[in-house]
Amino acid sequence: MLALLAAACGGSPSPTAPTAPAAPGGGAQGGPALVPPETLVAAGDIAQCGQPGAERTARLLDGIPGTIAALGDLAYMSGSEQDFRECYGPTWGRHRGRTWPVPGNHEYQSANAAPYFNYFEGRAGSPGHGYYSYRLGAWLVLALDSNVQLGEGSPQYEWARSELRGAPKCTLAYMHHPLFSPGPNGDSPHVRPLWQLMYDNGVDVVLAGHDHLYERQGPQDPSGRYDPVGGIREFVVGTGGAPPYEVKRPSPNSEARYSGHGVIRLTLSGDAYAWEFVPVEGGTFHDSGTDICH
Repeated sequence: MLALLAAACGGSPSPTAPTAPAAPGGGAQGGPALVPPETLVAAGDIAQCGQPGAERTARLLDGIPGTIAALGDLAYMSGSEQDFRECYGPTWGRHRGRTWPVPGNHEYQSANAAPYFNYFEGRAGSPGHGYYSYRLGAWLVLALDSNVQLGEGSPQYEWARSELRGAPKCTLAYMHHPLFSPGPNGDSPHVRPLWQLMYDNGVDVVLAGHDHLYERQGPQDPSGRYDPVGGIREFVVGTGGAPPYEVKRPSPNSEARYSGHGVIRLTLSGDAYAWEFVPVEGGTFHDSGTDICH
């Protein structure tokens, strides 16, 4: 079981640093190659009462150990207390104790996303500061709030810059809005300042949701140019249970796409990572592969 410690990395504001999973045994003594691999399971756009998708993906979680990243728009339609209690709670809520979420735009349809922050009880940052970090094995993980200010000079940007200053070799970030997306919501250029910061600091992987589909993109810079050496690989995983969207147009570096329900399982090792898209029962689409950290 993962050891727990306070994830108050250097420079992070104390209200934004909840208790978070740390490397097994409390650290990476001897170098990252000696840290056992960790599993991170993720999806966003999850629970809508009256729709079966969230329960179907929750059954996948029942059989996959590890840490869960919930990528926003968790409880439709407005992230209210009732939505969390009646829609999210009976499905993904049964894994709340190992979930580290970020909010989506639907959570902010309730004032200040208060029901979201109340539901996760300190596991999601604090209202107005819904971003935080944690260590997962040899990896630094940034959980970002793409619904609040994130431009250069904003509290979130400066916090992220401080976190990345002392980052290990491998870093992953997740937020609700994807910079590039093939779905009807399209690209989210407002997150480009954070992307530029992450690109400049060697972040390897970004996970997002928002569009209710799956896309794996090749490593790229914040302008969408393919960069196999220093680029960020983005996964859009808005496949957690809300009604799926059709692909409108592939993103510039699109490598795989799917309209349906499922989760992504990432295996994070000392200097590399592997991914696998796991569809719900009856689904036939699979996508898997490996890559090394920068």
